Amino acid sequence: MTRRSPGAVLKRDRVREHLLELIEERRPGDPIPSERLLCARLEVSRPTLRVVVDELVATGQLVREHGRGMFIAPGKITQELVPGVGDSLTAPLASGSWSSRVLQFAVQAAGPRVGRKLRRSPAERVFAVARLRLVESVPMAIEYLHLPVAVVPGLKESDLAVGDLYDHLRERHGVQVGEATQSIEPTVVSEAEAGLLDVPPFSPALLFGRVTSDIFGRAVEYCHSLYRGDRYRIVSRLSLRDGSPSGTASPPGGGHHPGIPPGDTATVRPVLSATSGDIHRTD
Repeated sequence: MTRRSPGAVLKRDRVREHLLELIEERRPGDPIPSERLLCARLEVSRPTLRVVVDELVATGQLVREHGRGMFIAPGKITQELVPGVGDSLTAPLASGSWSSRVLQFAVQAAGPRVGRKLRRSPAERVFAVARLRLVESVPMAIEYLHLPVAVVPGLKESDLAVGDLYDHLRERHGVQVGEATQSIEPTVVSEAEAGLLDVPPFSPALLFGRVTSDIFGRAVEYCHSLYRGDRYRIVSRLSLRDGSPSGTASPPGGGHHPGIPPGDTATVRPVLSATSGDIHRTD
């Protein structure tokens, strides 16, 4: 298999970030600029742009209409995981020996989208890092980290090649992480990403997005990662027993829990979920 350079992956990621900004700034059904205008604005070729657009169409974020152009897709249905009473969701480290290879290490302006994620000015300087994550020397994921320079001054590339990131933040910078909000959705890999992950182009993958805050509520990390769909899975433990907190109401319009047929649980009883198993924490 022909391996693609890290530069090709990073160029494609820049295009993806720009299109995701357009998606976040606009409403479902709104048009986006033509391919010609986007290629000129981003200084990329049409094949590069189309690979990214194809990915966003496949994951339901953009729609193509023949003869009319591209539009923001309808909004997705969101399923919130509910922690058990008196407990919290946990994410133990995945099995195997994990290591990293740094593909990019740079300091740059956060930009509108990353700035919103980190709740900081678009002009604020951030460390922009791309890492290839490996398990037993087998490529498993491509990870993109954004860390405010003001939070981790003096961060070096070597700091991100080994060890646990959160341990490093605590021990070297006095930053103790408190909680994180993480989203997971299906996607496919591009030819460039496939070369790094050693899978066929357009193979299924999982796209993780995470914003991590410290114990004082400051956003200290924005990360999005692309994990191989053929080698990575998530296991959730669902509690279906009675005993929900009093006053709990059913979702507006009824609704149902994914994987459980509508009507198979009591109307007023939520499904409590504790996610565990093959979940990988940043390290």
